[in-house]
Amino acid sequence: MKQRGFTLIEVMISVVIVGILLAIAIPNYSDYVKRGARTEAKTALLDIANKQEQFYVDNHQYTATLSNLGVASTSETGLYTISVATASSDTEFTVTATAASGIALKDDECKTFTITQTGAKGYTGSGPCW
Repeated sequence: MKQRGFTLIEVMISVVIVGILLAIAIPNYSDYVKRGARTEAKTALLDIANKQEQFYVDNHQYTATLSNLGVASTSETGLYTISVATASSDTEFTVTATAASGIALKDDECKTFTITQTGAKGYTGSGPCW
């Protein structure tokens, strides 16, 4: 009589192979998702910096109010909180994106991103964020 099905050893080898593949795939996927969240913050900052420059052309000063730029105080999916600060003379600004929720809060390498009127980019954390 011919046996049908898998032996216990065949099943165990399959489980080990799947485990090895998952051990490799999950950390790589997690890093990919974090980089995607960082892109959202950088895109929001660059957009606001461009709008600040247009506001400066029109009004000869920068604004500390996001609503004057037609921008929300959160990034597109809400992962980051956006804020803007100006110097007392309104000739300088700094836009900041701070991790607010989801995967962005779990990203210990890049919690906060900044950009200034000169285009200087900064961040808090240990990783290469920009």
